Amino acid sequence: MAFKNQRILIIGGTSGFGASVANSALKAGAHVHVIGHDAIRLHKFLMTHPGIAGSSLDASDPEALDDYFDRHDDYDHLVSTLGGAMGGGFLDSDIALIRKTIEDKFFANLTLARAAVGHITQSMTFTSGSGGHPQDASGAIIGNQAINTMVKGLAVELAPRVRVNAVSPTWTQTGLWRGLSEQQLAQQAQAFAKSVPLGRTATIEEVASGYLYLMHNQFITGQILAIDGGVDL
Repeated sequence: MAFKNQRILIIGGTSGFGASVANSALKAGAHVHVIGHDAIRLHKFLMTHPGIAGSSLDASDPEALDDYFDRHDDYDHLVSTLGGAMGGGFLDSDIALIRKTIEDKFFANLTLARAAVGHITQSMTFTSGSGGHPQDASGAIIGNQAINTMVKGLAVELAPRVRVNAVSPTWTQTGLWRGLSEQQLAQQAQAFAKSVPLGRTATIEEVASGYLYLMHNQFITGQILAIDGGVDL
C-alpha cells in the first residue's frame, strides 16, 4: 500500500498496534506523527524509530487536543488505539471501574473525533474489540458497542469528505498487558486461543494491517473490521 507524502496521525502509536501501523506507514512513504501519553515511553520510541515524529499529551483532554490541532497542519488520516480492557460482570465489578472503562473507550474517542473534525481530510480509524461477554467484560462490551455505534454515526455525518471505520481485534499480546509476567502472558494467550476457531491469538502485525487497509481503501466507511480469528462465531 502506498501512502507517499500522506500525513498520518496515530494516537497511542508508541507500542502495539499503533507502533506497527506507524512503522508500516513510514515504509510506505507517509509522514507519521504519533501521540503518546507517557513522555518517557514516547522519547524511547522516537529514539529507536528515526523518521517518525511525536508529541506527548493526554488525548482524552479536549483542550490539549484543540491546542495540538491548532498548532499542526491537517492530516490525511487519523488512527486511534485509545481504550483499555476489563474483566468482570455487571454485578461483581466496581461501578467506578465500569464507568472508567467506558470513558476510556467511548468518550475518549468521541472527544478525539470532535477535536479532529476539520483537521482530517480522508479517514478516521478507531479501535473497537471482539470477544468477551457481558457477564465477564461488562464495561469493555459497552465501550466497544458504543464505539461501533459512533463509527456508523460519524461515517454518515462526515460523508462524503471523511471516511470513518474501526478495527476490532480480540485479545492480542500488546503493551496493554505490560503489567503481566512472560509466564502470565503465555498462560493467558494459551487459554484464550482455546476459544478462537483458528486456534491461536493474532500477531500485532496481523491486526495492524487492518488499519492500513481501511486507510487505503477509499470506498469503505462505517465498517467494523473484525480481525479476531472468528472468536465471536
